[in-house]
Amino acid sequence: MKMEIKRQAAQPEYWFREGCHIIETANDGGDTTLSVARARVESGVTTAWHRLDGREERYLIISGCGVVELGEEFRGEVAAGDVVRIPAGTRQRISNTGKDDLIFFAVCTPPFVEESYAAEENFGEK
Repeated sequence: MKMEIKRQAAQPEYWFREGCHIIETANDGGDTTLSVARARVESGVTTAWHRLDGREERYLIISGCGVVELGEEFRGEVAAGDVVRIPAGTRQRISNTGKDDLIFFAVCTPPFVEESYAAEENFGEK
């Protein structure tokens, strides 16, 4: 890892097919052990079921509130200050149940790569 200050303001926000807005806060060659992305889920939105293959993920909830669902049975309410730990390959989604944006940092180890993202569109549907 190299010493530096990575400025979030220099990174554009973009829409990700999962159903949220992302800023890649730190996902480059400056740190090969982890990546950090800021996610923003709009009020009333639930992200798509998905998993990250080969990546452990943590959600550090910054503001807003919601419900996270992991695997087939885990469901819990989240709010600012909470940390959600998600083992690699675990099905996941998060819902914004509040009136304001739900904002959290997604920290992945090893760093997120597009190839690790796997959609689970039909999970749990009959």
